[in-house]
Amino acid sequence: MIEYICGEVVELTPTSAVIETAGGVGYFLHISLNTFSGLKQGERARLLVHEAIREDAYLLYGFKSRKERELFQLLISVSGVGPNTARMILSGLSPDEFEQVIATENVGLLKSVKGIGAKTAQRIIVDLKDKIKSVGSPLVSSMPRVSETYEEAVAALSMLGFAPQASQKVVQKLLQETPGIRVEEVIKQALKML
Repeated sequence: MIEYICGEVVELTPTSAVIETAGGVGYFLHISLNTFSGLKQGERARLLVHEAIREDAYLLYGFKSRKERELFQLLISVSGVGPNTARMILSGLSPDEFEQVIATENVGLLKSVKGIGAKTAQRIIVDLKDKIKSVGSPLVSSMPRVSETYEEAVAALSMLGFAPQASQKVVQKLLQETPGIRVEEVIKQALKML
């Protein structure tokens, strides 16, 4: 199994890249727009690989980050979502945005990606909700101070008798809108929204 391919980017389009390795072999990789934005023709690059082996084709998908590859693999595990659909989703949303969409169950934003209908969007959210949490939500992994505020606010709302899921959604929304907000203010505003 190929873990990654490292070499010079000899051809580059928004949907594909050809990487020429030291041995003079050129590998054609399908890529997302997120990966495309991190590549430059003529420069060296290292792309993580997902192999799709079918009866009629041997396809390689390339990713600039490990997180994007993990999300791609989670997406193709969902019934009815193939590699091209997964690539389309990861072209329309950054990995952090996609994790946020799953965490907040934002069907509308997922439906805005070309080729994703309401049923598919709901299936993706239902199937990946628990799996994405285990990878780590962007609020928790990339913003430790916001994470503390988030946890304190959700705990306080739960002690006041509000359902944890509803509290989490409201607190997340408030923290996205106003990242530097204090815990007391988050709780006050959340009480008005719940």
